[in-house]
Amino acid sequence: MGIDLNHGSGFVYGRIGHAISVSDRVNALIDAALVARNRRQQPRDYLGGSRIGEPCARKLVYEVTHTPKDEGRDFDGAILRIFDAGHQFETLSIRWLRGAGFDLRTERADGGQFGFEAAGGKLRGHIDGVIVAGPDVGLRWPVLWEHKALNAKSWNDLVKRGLRASKPVYFAQVQLYMGYLELETALVTTLNKDTEALHHEVVAFDPPCAQALSDKAVDILRAAAVGELPPRIAAAQDFYLCRMCAYAERCWEGER
Repeated sequence: MGIDLNHGSGFVYGRIGHAISVSDRVNALIDAALVARNRRQQPRDYLGGSRIGEPCARKLVYEVTHTPKDEGRDFDGAILRIFDAGHQFETLSIRWLRGAGFDLRTERADGGQFGFEAAGGKLRGHIDGVIVAGPDVGLRWPVLWEHKALNAKSWNDLVKRGLRASKPVYFAQVQLYMGYLELETALVTTLNKDTEALHHEVVAFDPPCAQALSDKAVDILRAAAVGELPPRIAAAQDFYLCRMCAYAERCWEGER
């Protein structure tokens, strides 16, 4: 009897004609452990500040209300490995910045994570850190510090076009964080995962933008509380964001 070690992928090890390599076996076990760990984690009972830049309001309501994703659209081992690697890259950047003389704080004195809560705890943000002092690089301390690890293509685009144009979801995240934490500047460090090159972009606080994002969060939470779904982001399911969405089948059910 074959064993499906890829959790619903349809690829079954042990079928006649397929030789199972050691690499296949090890990777299947790693991915299974990551998927199991992810399933054990408690789902968020709040709207995360890192998600507020998501352009589809309906998708955010699905997330806040823990609506099941379409079949086969949960995070698989490959994606979870990318998430884990991102945390390790962040740890490296923290070490490098501190070694260069930047007083980067990543947790409170009591060991808790820096962040904020609003709307009765239904809106929360957990920041990567705050630089409270450092060498003279043309910044006034303290500044919000956020870190992202990107592949070469994505990193090069960000360096060329800037955070707001290249990564609007990240831009929204830091604006909301600055608004609630009353910080005037953010330093966004991005690491190129292919070359380990670093880019540090200074982002100024934009009060109207932060207010609009806060208002958006309130609208999302109100819709979730009363069971309403905001309008779809597009007129047809073949819209590029819909094609990539883990809720597309549910969202467009009955419309085809």
